[in-house]
Amino acid sequence: MAVTTESDGLLTLEQQVCYALSIAARRMVAAYKPLLEPLGLTHPQYLAMVALWQHGPLQVKDLGALLSLDSGTLSPLVKRLESMGLVAKRRLLSDERHVTVTLTERGRALRTAAEGVQKEIVRRLGLDDDEVAQLRTVLQRVNAATTEPTPH
Repeated sequence: MAVTTESDGLLTLEQQVCYALSIAARRMVAAYKPLLEPLGLTHPQYLAMVALWQHGPLQVKDLGALLSLDSGTLSPLVKRLESMGLVAKRRLLSDERHVTVTLTERGRALRTAAEGVQKEIVRRLGLDDDEVAQLRTVLQRVNAATTEPTPH
């Protein structure tokens, strides 16, 4: 096993932001899994439903932008939600290239069952409201910084 010296201290796993974020992301998705299984949703499906509960009908491209998903990932996700009877897709009469995703009655009703998911996750994290807000702010800054072009 290699020995770490002070000069390469920045090249340790513990110093890598990507390492901590990667582990945290996998563990968060895993924490959601048992809470979402009774709802019949995967984590990406849950996020799509949350976006639709929040915003109402959305064009597919807008839903993809909100979730930071490309069409190759989003299309099967929406198709699965549609097959589950939670959403309906409709093409705009004025421009058939634009597809709108709308909640069905069943999809709207699922919201009530999903309301406790976020509260339970926060409880399991053991964070207070201020810590959750701080964490969200930092993660939003990370997301913004990693989507903007880097200066040359």
